[in-house]
Amino acid sequence: MKLYKTKKGIVVEKLDSYYLLKDQCWDTYVNDDQLYSKLENAIKVLNPDPEAKKIIQSDIQAPIQSQEIWACGVTYYRSKVGRQEESKNTGGSEFYARVYEADRPEIFFKSAPYRAVGPGEKVTIRKDSTWDVPEPELTLAVTSSGKIIGYTVGNDMSSRSIEGENPLYLPQAKTYDGSAAIGPCIYVSEEPLPTDTLIQMQIIRQGNVVFKGEIAINQIKRKFQDLVSYLYRETSFPYGCLVMTGTGIVPSSDFTLQKDDEIRITIQPIGTLVNTVK
Repeated sequence: MKLYKTKKGIVVEKLDSYYLLKDQCWDTYVNDDQLYSKLENAIKVLNPDPEAKKIIQSDIQAPIQSQEIWACGVTYYRSKVGRQEESKNTGGSEFYARVYEADRPEIFFKSAPYRAVGPGEKVTIRKDSTWDVPEPELTLAVTSSGKIIGYTVGNDMSSRSIEGENPLYLPQAKTYDGSAAIGPCIYVSEEPLPTDTLIQMQIIRQGNVVFKGEIAINQIKRKFQDLVSYLYRETSFPYGCLVMTGTGIVPSSDFTLQKDDEIRITIQPIGTLVNTVK
């Protein structure tokens, strides 16, 4: 099932039928360890709403309200190589090699909800950066107890010139207005996503595809529950949180985003997140 946040309420999609849940608070409704069962029970007593699909098309929002967004780094081998490449001239490459092999993962705060954008909205590249890329990431929806109850698509916008200058500049390279995009929905399932699930990305510039790539989530080095476990050590999340799990799609060093580029990230069965660069 897919759970959409809209201006008119929460929309549930199941088998091409759409249901509108009115007067529900996103924070309390989604933060439920038994969310799948709750959704099943909710739609049993509802009739499909023919207007609900139109609501998604016209009033969709980022699937977030009070949740923080956190992100995990260097979880794919390609990411390790990319980070080493960007920092090789400043002595930081060794740090990325070490964290890739370490038991403790790299986890960092990515975005407050008010800095994140949703489907169709604009992401930002920093004016003080010269090398900027999107990072397509499977993103976990996690409850306050630490249970993974769903998945969404995330774009961890990154200023590689800033992070490459010094690893201590990571917060400036990663956390700023419009640096995180999520959506289009929360995919809620009783079972984990198949390990051969693909993350695919295209970047379109003036009608032409200037970059594309794909990778399966079985290339990630770490288990998703381990990432959540480390994040939840000594840190509470009263409304749950969203956890970006890292990227394995890294454009080459001669590529940087430009204004008006369109970024399309697809993870099926979740859907496609589309944003343009501001």
